[in-house]
Amino acid sequence: MKFRFLLWMLGRLMAKASRSNPAFQQQLVGKALVFQLQTLDGKVARHYVVKDLRVSSHSGTVAEPAFAIAFRDAAYGFATMRSKNAQLAFMKGIQDKDIQLKGNPALVIWFQGLTKYLKPRKKKPAKAV
Repeated sequence: MKFRFLLWMLGRLMAKASRSNPAFQQQLVGKALVFQLQTLDGKVARHYVVKDLRVSSHSGTVAEPAFAIAFRDAAYGFATMRSKNAQLAFMKGIQDKDIQLKGNPALVIWFQGLTKYLKPRKKKPAKAV
């Protein structure tokens, strides 16, 4: 359930960033594709549509995504995506065959670059009076 929520929330964050974050929007220039994140068995899956400088998210899979990232199971996917060093966790998962990539690997790297724009901004400390 946590993994399903994480994928949904990722879609919400990307949709918001595609409307309001100029740096994120710049990464979408010239992109028109569909990608998906899922478990290997396909029980938990969500696909994301990048079109006209916007990102939208939908449940389920699509027939021909530009790329797909499939995790061993939902718990592993949640742990990997929430890892302090997600890039290292992804690399280890790929080596151990706990994560399978389908489609264009260059787009997977592009997607990982997008995620840095989704981190919550740190609030400035309140000024002491």
